[in-house]
Amino acid sequence: MTSRSLVWLFLIGVLVFLYAPLVPPVLLAMQDPATGTMNFTSFGAIAGDQMLMGALLNSVILAIIVGIAAPLLGLAAAQAVRAFGIPRLIITVILLPLFIPGASMGVSTSLFFKLTAIPPSLFTMAVVQILWALPFAFLIILTVMSGFDTIYLEAAYTCGSNRLQAFWDIELPQIAPGISGAAIFSIILSFNETVRTAIVQGGNNTVQTFVWSRYQQVGLTPNMYALMSLIIAVTLLLILALVVLGRRGQAATTANEG
Repeated sequence: MTSRSLVWLFLIGVLVFLYAPLVPPVLLAMQDPATGTMNFTSFGAIAGDQMLMGALLNSVILAIIVGIAAPLLGLAAAQAVRAFGIPRLIITVILLPLFIPGASMGVSTSLFFKLTAIPPSLFTMAVVQILWALPFAFLIILTVMSGFDTIYLEAAYTCGSNRLQAFWDIELPQIAPGISGAAIFSIILSFNETVRTAIVQGGNNTVQTFVWSRYQQVGLTPNMYALMSLIIAVTLLLILALVVLGRRGQAATTANEG
């Protein structure tokens, strides 16, 4: 057996070890606990749970907000890194939430909202999720921007364009895949965030906080397995979209260089 085959076997073994825990919820979701037969009634029962549907609506709203706000803020911060002479300071400030434990960040944010008399709501939930997603969106956009040659902007300035026109007509089309990727990654982070959100949510719920609280109170049921299976499926689809956007971005960069 060649060394390359051993490497592939090792890689497959690692992937199986990492992703094997995702399989049992899918199988249990399709199994009737009373008869042991395979069916999909658990998936249909999800729509009848009003609390869950409310949590799902909250998750979708938050994902849209975070998917828009985090990339825009990340883009502004990445532009600031290039424009101002203090890149290390900007990068440190933006990446700071990555180094603060989720519980500590949630509690401190909750205390801030309490001191400023801001009640728990979708707004407070969106703020903590944006703070969590922003560093990742920023790094994705900053990486894409590093591959953009600013000489094109200089040429646009020479032709009479202002900064906004040059960015909109020249740079934005080149870094658009990175911005789209940052948006998708932010949506994934928003949809799967639990600890920070649970601390500031008040009487609201997201899908993840609903799953966690239901698990603590009731335990796992076929409906919960079905919900977990759908969450896994949606996450994998978003990751697939992220990979496709990444490949398109690489293809566009290669075409421009050629």
